[in-house]
Parts: sequence; structure tokens; C-alpha cells
Amino acid sequence: MSGHAQLFAFENDFVEALECIPMAVRFKLDLCAVKLSLAQWSAFSRDERAALLAAPCAAPDEVAAYRRRLVELVAERAHEAAKPLAAGATVLWEQGERTPPEVRSFARSIDVPPPPDTAWRDLTSLQRFALLKLSRDNHDNVNFVPALREFGLL
Repeated sequence: MSGHAQLFAFENDFVEALECIPMAVRFKLDLCAVKLSLAQWSAFSRDERAALLAAPCAAPDEVAAYRRRLVELVAERAHEAAKPLAAGATVLWEQGERTPPEVRSFARSIDVPPPPDTAWRDLTSLQRFALLKLSRDNHDNVNFVPALREFGLL
């Protein structure tokens, strides 16, 4: 898989069954501004999860189509309305010039060197997104260091 449909090695624990929401799908959720719970994701079939992983979601028409399909699936499988993400969220992963303070701070808090700005610039949007998500306080951060290693930053 390539681009925004890839699964990272640090996600290996759930690659086969797609039991958890992969970073690539979480990235697409942010792009189409839909909040998806693990319970909703679990209500989808394995094929539906794989289709959401593989579906394009970059151009405006692709983002709109992805959002429509996701809203349909949540209604059909989870029997509830999809919830929008909070408006106005900063898209830090698109700001590729400097390593965000959140990533720097979290790396230091666990005694690993933060990615230098030059390395941050070389990462893909999906890699930057993953590191940002993995450095949040409300996330299971066990994959932060494995992600740094996988991305050649440690």
C-alpha cells in the first residue's frame, strides 16, 4: 500500500483484522472532519474497514465522497449519526517547516531526542500526522518511539 492507505510497522498488532483504526484512516477522518469511535469502527465489516483504508481522500471531491460513505456506514452499521470533529482544528502536520512544540515536548518528556526540523520536513504528511497523534496526552503513546525508529528519526 502506498500514500495515505499505508499501514505502519508500529501498527502490526492489528494489521490483519483492522481491529483498531489505523493512522491512515485517522488521517482521512481528520481530512473529512468526522469523529469515529472504536465502537463504530468495530461495527463495520472487515471489507468495509479495508475499503476505508484503501479509498482515496486527498482531492476535495475524494474527501467529500469519503465523508459521505463514512456517514452512511456509521448510520447503517452503528445505527447512529456520525459526529463532526470540532471546527477550527489546526492542521499541524501540513506545517512541515518546523517540528511542532507538542512533538518536541513529548519526545523530551520520555527522554528521546525530538526530530530536528530538517528531518521533520522530510517526513510525509501521514508520518507527521502519526507523530502528532502519538504525542498527545489523551492517546496511548506506546508507539511514539517505534514510530520514530520506523521513520528513521532514532
